[in-house]
Amino acid sequence: MVAQHILVIDEGTTSTRAMLFGFNGTLHSSHQEELRQYYPAPGLVEHDAEEIWNKTLRCCQKMIEQAGGAEKIAAIGITNQRETVVAWDKRTGEPLGKAIVWQDRRTAAKCEQLKSQGLEPMVQAKTGLLLDPYFSGSKIGWMLENWPQVHAAGDNLAFGTIDSYLIYRLTHGQHITDASNASRTMLMALDGDDWDDELLALFNIPKQALPKIVDCAGELGATSAELFGSAIPICGSAGDQQAATIGQACLAVGQTKATFGTGAFILTNSGDTPPRSENRLLSTILYQHDGKRIFALEGSVFVAGSLMKWLRDDIGLLKYAGESEELARSVEDNGGVYLVPALSGLGAPHWRADATGTISGLSFSSTKAHIARAGLEAMAYQCQDLKAAFSADGVDWQNLRIDGGMVVNDWLVQDLANILDIPVERPKFFETTALGAAMLAAVGCGKYPALEDAAVMISELDIHQPDIDPARRAERLAGWQRAIRSVLAIER
Repeated sequence: MVAQHILVIDEGTTSTRAMLFGFNGTLHSSHQEELRQYYPAPGLVEHDAEEIWNKTLRCCQKMIEQAGGAEKIAAIGITNQRETVVAWDKRTGEPLGKAIVWQDRRTAAKCEQLKSQGLEPMVQAKTGLLLDPYFSGSKIGWMLENWPQVHAAGDNLAFGTIDSYLIYRLTHGQHITDASNASRTMLMALDGDDWDDELLALFNIPKQALPKIVDCAGELGATSAELFGSAIPICGSAGDQQAATIGQACLAVGQTKATFGTGAFILTNSGDTPPRSENRLLSTILYQHDGKRIFALEGSVFVAGSLMKWLRDDIGLLKYAGESEELARSVEDNGGVYLVPALSGLGAPHWRADATGTISGLSFSSTKAHIARAGLEAMAYQCQDLKAAFSADGVDWQNLRIDGGMVVNDWLVQDLANILDIPVERPKFFETTALGAAMLAAVGCGKYPALEDAAVMISELDIHQPDIDPARRAERLAGWQRAIRSVLAIER
């Protein structure tokens, strides 16, 4: 019986799902379940790791049933929200507390303390990252200090990002993580094959509690036979932004993509040499195959689609997500309103964990349409700030490939082209993160010899050209700069 499908696990910040792909990139079916977000205090964001496992397992079971059984699945590819960490018991696989999510800011004081000791240059030189609570290392250190059950686990303690946790549960005990996810922990040097002792010492983390670092494609493991009736090879794994970069075929040096999901993340392929940023961008591993690493330069925006969710669910400004586009089109401009969406601090290039969001320029003539439009406009402004930082680092975008849930919004896509003043390319198949994981799994199981060959799985593009008056563009950007400066000037 010939296995004709790739099963992709796409575990995100707000949902988890399983997707069934053919080797030609066709999506045959998918099943998705929402994940509950926990906000125990301002700046704190958690998930229930057991809920993530149970819902991921259920999604996989539905897809395997639709495929006709586990023997019809050639390989599994996994992609995941990055930097989110779980502690669990090696004997049972059960979590020892909530997962601490990438958006969580509880370790801001620890990161500031390390900065004050002059340690950020060392961390950046080794990891390509900055000392910020966004990354996993400080979260793991916090768990060890503050959760007695984690400290008491001793030799049975396991830590991992979501990929590692899911693989452990799927395989009943294989503790690994792929190099792309490992590069986001702040615990591995970009040129190192293992966890770095000096970095581990910053947060007092025992190396034996961490997973083995492996390739992003290859025979990474196999599911326990009892889960799905027979074992299924796990052949691909990458963090969601790296997977999206692969799924957008940014496989040559200089090619750039932006994903607009919960946050917004822009990556440029940097080839086999780690890029060094002088403008507070990040260096990261794009993927590792046969022990060879390809790197990327990255800019991270913490709030994108989560802003629309907040405006809908918590503020009540929107009845449904798509209403943002309708409201933006209903007014000629933003009416002087600017929204700085620093709801969980500011990411690149500012890196201000203490920043909070603002809405400025309000008057009696302002309506909810102006506020909704200002929220959408903030996506392009944040990207323009990153474009300037990339350019200062010697990387000039010639065009931008975009994906993620927000890019169904045609108004947003055109606004990106207008503000960035470059062509913006949108694939007709938006789910490029999952597609990238499928491509890795297809290479890992031997269907394609390399990712360049697996790129035949990718759909064609829609291209949006800028069509804004240059003076109007400059006026809007000047208004944004005033708004962002006011946020950065506030001392907390």
